[in-house]
Amino acid sequence: MSVRFLEVFAGKRVLITGQTGFKGSWLSLWLARLGADVFGYALAPPTAPSMFDLCAIADEVDHMVGDIRDYEKLSARFAEVRPDIVFHLAAQPIVRLSYTEPLDTLSTNVMGTAYVLEAVRQMDAPCAVVVVTSDKCYENNNWVWGYRETDPMGGHDPYSMSKGATELVVSSWRNSYFGDASPVRLASGRAGNVIGGGDWAQDRIIPDCIRAFIKQQTVELRSPNATRPWQHVLEPLGGYLLLAARLLGDDSRQYCSGWNFGPSTDDVRPVQDIVRLMADRWGEGASWSITSGKHPKEATMLALNCDKANNVLHWRPCWQLEDLVIQTVDWYQTWRDNPANLKAESEKQIAAFEKSLTDRRVGEAA
Repeated sequence: MSVRFLEVFAGKRVLITGQTGFKGSWLSLWLARLGADVFGYALAPPTAPSMFDLCAIADEVDHMVGDIRDYEKLSARFAEVRPDIVFHLAAQPIVRLSYTEPLDTLSTNVMGTAYVLEAVRQMDAPCAVVVVTSDKCYENNNWVWGYRETDPMGGHDPYSMSKGATELVVSSWRNSYFGDASPVRLASGRAGNVIGGGDWAQDRIIPDCIRAFIKQQTVELRSPNATRPWQHVLEPLGGYLLLAARLLGDDSRQYCSGWNFGPSTDDVRPVQDIVRLMADRWGEGASWSITSGKHPKEATMLALNCDKANNVLHWRPCWQLEDLVIQTVDWYQTWRDNPANLKAESEKQIAAFEKSLTDRRVGEAA
């Protein structure tokens, strides 16, 4: 590993909320590989199977089960760990679920974030904090161009609204408590539609494809022409790591804001494009069709403008859509054929991505 910004994590105390989830499992495994002392605070894995269990992530993390809305337990965990870095990933992440459980979505995503930031504030110690939200935090007008970090927050559905509100919580705590005199440096990361091995959530297109392919059933697409900024899970995680590394630096104040981490414009593609690629890579037994019917409203056009991350952080995407589909399908086929090798497969993909970071000189001026 020769990516310079990744070297700063060796020996650092890193606390991840939501380490049992899809993104959290990958981030835990990556930070352990980098030599960090990784601590977690999260609910039990949200799905069965889960990457957290299959890859024995608990062996890599000082793992604590807890709800971020339990402020007493949460703040005690922060006081015990006294982390150098916090990655806040714990959330209710499913758009369609937010329609049936709006209050739980709101309390977890908005108040949960406020509790995390208050726990950081009460530590009164140097800490770099990256709060992970979503590209859906923006007021979506179905524009053909990407949303910038300065665009208004919003959201038509409860999930998107909760992410916009989360960003307002982050901004409020940064302006009210984490100014120049504070030892805390706070930023947020907004990513696009993230895919990769290890995701089994309901109502997400990739897990839905895998469940259907395994059973040789047809995947039914409800919004085949909806465009999304597709990217492998390691792409935004690399962005979050780069952002955290900058928050630890001498000139950290300039990085305390919101950041978009999305794919190149070529990979803002319709749902049916990625399903076609998935089916082709999977092979025998994979099929899909377009279904009609009434479904909860979702945005039809969504893209991020990442000029700020490109120009200031020198972050840039490494894998194209075809690359990330290969990595994703290979992971799930390893799970199908030889699940004992899943941790090794995951670490192999992390190593391959680190090489791409080096090749693309991510974190360095072009």
